[in-house]
Amino acid sequence: MKKSNDEKVQYFLDEIKIKNEGQFKILQKLRELVFKAHPKTIERIMYGGIMFSLSEDFGGIFLSKNHISFEFGKGFLLKDTKKLLEGTGKFRRHLKLFSIEDIKNKDVDFYIKQIG
Repeated sequence: MKKSNDEKVQYFLDEIKIKNEGQFKILQKLRELVFKAHPKTIERIMYGGIMFSLSEDFGGIFLSKNHISFEFGKGFLLKDTKKLLEGTGKFRRHLKLFSIEDIKNKDVDFYIKQIG
């Protein structure tokens, strides 16, 4: 995965790589999926994670002690036939990822491709 164009995002990634290689690999794979589906995505640090935007913010990656959450700002609009999205708020939905395998198991790419 290429380095981030955003200095703060790259610093964040470098710090995670030092602290937790497993979380770093998940972050990099998620970023790869985002940029593959939406090459014009802009990323920046916001709310303690990486926020993604095109014409507007569409989601982000946020770390917690036991998992990584991929948040979808308008997740309520996404098709979710397997009922994998979590959250009961008005708009936002998320996927909790506990391992690199969860990226495939929870079909993150399917949701990312619906954006835009």
